[in-house]
Amino acid sequence: MSDQDQKQTALAMNRWQTYLNKRMLTLVFLGFSSGLPLFILINLVQAWLAKSGIDIKKLGLFTLVMFPYPWKFIWSPLMDRFSIGKLGRRRGWMALTQLALFVCVGTMGMLDPVSQFSVIIPLAIAVAFFSASQDIVIDAFSREILDDNEQGLGAAIKVNAYKVAGLVPGALSLILADLISWAWVFWITAAFMLPGLLCTLLVAEPKTYGEQPKTLEDAVILPFKEFVHRSGWLHAFWILAFIFLYRLGDSMAATLATKFFLDLGFQLTQIGAIAKITLFWGSIAGGVVGGVWMIKLGINRALWIFGVPQALSILGFALLAKLGPDPIMLGIVLASEAFGVGLGTAAFVAFIARTTDPRYTATQFALFTSLAAVPRTFTTALIGYIVAATGWFNFFLICFALAIPGMLLLLKVAPWNEQVKPVVE
Repeated sequence: MSDQDQKQTALAMNRWQTYLNKRMLTLVFLGFSSGLPLFILINLVQAWLAKSGIDIKKLGLFTLVMFPYPWKFIWSPLMDRFSIGKLGRRRGWMALTQLALFVCVGTMGMLDPVSQFSVIIPLAIAVAFFSASQDIVIDAFSREILDDNEQGLGAAIKVNAYKVAGLVPGALSLILADLISWAWVFWITAAFMLPGLLCTLLVAEPKTYGEQPKTLEDAVILPFKEFVHRSGWLHAFWILAFIFLYRLGDSMAATLATKFFLDLGFQLTQIGAIAKITLFWGSIAGGVVGGVWMIKLGINRALWIFGVPQALSILGFALLAKLGPDPIMLGIVLASEAFGVGLGTAAFVAFIARTTDPRYTATQFALFTSLAAVPRTFTTALIGYIVAATGWFNFFLICFALAIPGMLLLLKVAPWNEQVKPVVE
């Protein structure tokens, strides 16, 4: 190996040592801790209730316990304004929510689903509330401990750890339920919150940027005032429109995907077997590739490049609508969609993190992520009517068309060659 090659190898190693640091390892634990409660509600609790004989109407209504997630921005100013004990503003709230989640999840499994269903409902709402609150403060913490050039890889690591957490209540806990009592299953599952709590207690409080809100009123008003005044009302509008539209097309396309596959003629076992392999690993691969590639590209260019496969993956559903129930094509479509969305999500989360002011991270991050969730929340009721009027093939073409405005807004919010300045110097 020549001296030049050795120098280049050494530079590459130093670069990776710079990025793969303790802060990134912290995000592995915190991302896992962030994802676990959501998947407990989606997978473990619903399986428990179904096995206990709860009827389908009650199970359908049970999904309403998730309402705290899209409304988390309402109480996020509390986490910018107040500290919890000696742990500080970020670690204090993380420790409080993680401990509350451990207790609530473990306690829930000790109840009887049939005779104590009315008690389980508020307890499940508490899990959703503390989970959404934990998300607020972990998002703020991760934004504040990473430099702007680390936000892409950090977002990918956190998002992937979030997804991996789904394997505990979605696989391990369900296997244990055939071997031991539900009460023990819930406490064992709840115990997976403890590594995140330990991590919270061991890490340092993030650096404080500028002057913190002195009153709750300041904590509510100043984040919005700063965002609007940063570059003016018009630019603020473009950013909010971009956050709303960038993932609108793929969110709509994936909402009734299972119904689409069934209508084509696939069996549930086919969908389940193929989806298990492709969706999880495809999204993980997309997130990892996106995070690593973003180091070289930068967030702006990543949004452009990653947005293309994210949008094109929608056309895979349209092609499948024409081809019919082809299992190989189903695997290709699911893998492509998961990989494309994994790429787009890594860049999108990094953009949101970069857009927040470190003085008001909790409030602004919660607002942006809540806005990003609006399309899935409010378009679900309309999608059935659109499909009924247009058919699946045309519906997916519409979804692809809806992905284009978000890409065009990149001209306004993330130009290709723009040199991005930090929000706070």
